[in-house]
Amino acid sequence: MIKTIIFDLGAVLIDWNPHYLYRKLFKEEAEMLHFLENICTPDWNEEQDAGRSLKEATDMLVAQYPEQEENIKAFYGRWDEMLGGAIEGTVEIFRELKDSGKYNIYALTNWSAETWPVAVERFDFLNWFDGVVVSGTEKDRKPFDSFYHTLLNRYDVQPSEALFIDDNLRNIKAAEKLGIESIHFTSPEELRKALEEKGVL
Repeated sequence: MIKTIIFDLGAVLIDWNPHYLYRKLFKEEAEMLHFLENICTPDWNEEQDAGRSLKEATDMLVAQYPEQEENIKAFYGRWDEMLGGAIEGTVEIFRELKDSGKYNIYALTNWSAETWPVAVERFDFLNWFDGVVVSGTEKDRKPFDSFYHTLLNRYDVQPSEALFIDDNLRNIKAAEKLGIESIHFTSPEELRKALEEKGVL
């Protein structure tokens, strides 16, 4: 029986995308994509999610790509411009789950500790959770088992009684390996359908 719901945040509840910023900085889409695939890469960003400081990360890339200094510094200097709005369909599902009073609801997120306060200030629903585990604060991240265990142990959650929602298939597989039932998020509509099929909504 499901007693606990665990949400990922980025691309599930919050629309975050570097393209929102870098389309302002690059005239050509191909040039922007090359920059984000080869310089300010997802792998590089994940190291900040795992606790590396924004300054260290920025200085490292500027040293490697001095000709891109301005664009590299913009990644965190103008980070808030990568935030779109809330993904309202998912927020409404969260509200329904919360209002039902049936579940403990937590967030397990890969997010830099230094940018996290910006999100908390902007999105009021982040205060609805019964607990939030932020990778940058823990200096650990998905898909590592230890990060999931941090949440399970801290809030005394049994894997067999939890349901995990994430847009990243890699993270879903890691949760399922630990015995946590999971839903691969693709859209609020598909999530609602999956939750109804499981009798959660």
